[in-house]
Amino acid sequence: MLTGAGISTESGIPDYRGPQGLWRRDPDHEKLVTIDYYLTDPDIRRRSWEYRRSSPAWTALPNPAHRALVELEQAGLLDRLITQNVDGLHQKAGNAAERVLELHGNMFGVVCVDCGARSTLREALDRIDAGEPDPACAACGGVLKTTTVMFGEMLDQDTIAAAVRAAEQAATFVTIGTSLQVQPAASLAAVAARSGARLVIVNAEPTPYDEVADEVVREPIGAAVPALVARLLKDRG
Repeated sequence: MLTGAGISTESGIPDYRGPQGLWRRDPDHEKLVTIDYYLTDPDIRRRSWEYRRSSPAWTALPNPAHRALVELEQAGLLDRLITQNVDGLHQKAGNAAERVLELHGNMFGVVCVDCGARSTLREALDRIDAGEPDPACAACGGVLKTTTVMFGEMLDQDTIAAAVRAAEQAATFVTIGTSLQVQPAASLAAVAARSGARLVIVNAEPTPYDEVADEVVREPIGAAVPALVARLLKDRG
């Protein structure tokens, strides 16, 4: 199972590339999540902190698609839940944290890029409120960032290796709400198909892997995923 931004848009969290995506509304927004800009420009860092502060992920609630995947896990049909999202909604819905592989990290943690010291986003925002617009690491004075994988950063190699193993071992591999354009996450669909999995793609717009999929679903995710899960549970008997 691989999920992308599309599963969270129905919870009020905008994606980057979609018709109402952040990049279409504000082309300059990409700089806020690009590591080179972030490390070299204090103004970008200040704007990035404010972007995190105002994220709807703070109050967003899981939608029927998230809850359906919990049902799938509870039925023993979900081994690994790989996600490109950083909003924590799968865990909030009730999926076991140890089953969730967050390819792009999580927005609620903070790490120093120099010494690796960790804290929380809430702590960083409290320091900003106290008068530090660009808080530095309390341990070494280095640059702090959220524990998300920004554009230009390497993914955690243990996490991506675990995701590849899950794709190789899957009998059915479902992608939900992802354009399958960002690598290496997108290649997991090909890995699963080559390994003999039944590939199901649930996405509002075409993806590069539609031609190799066994099934493509275009219906709204909040309705399509619960219906798909119900069918998988019925097929299991």
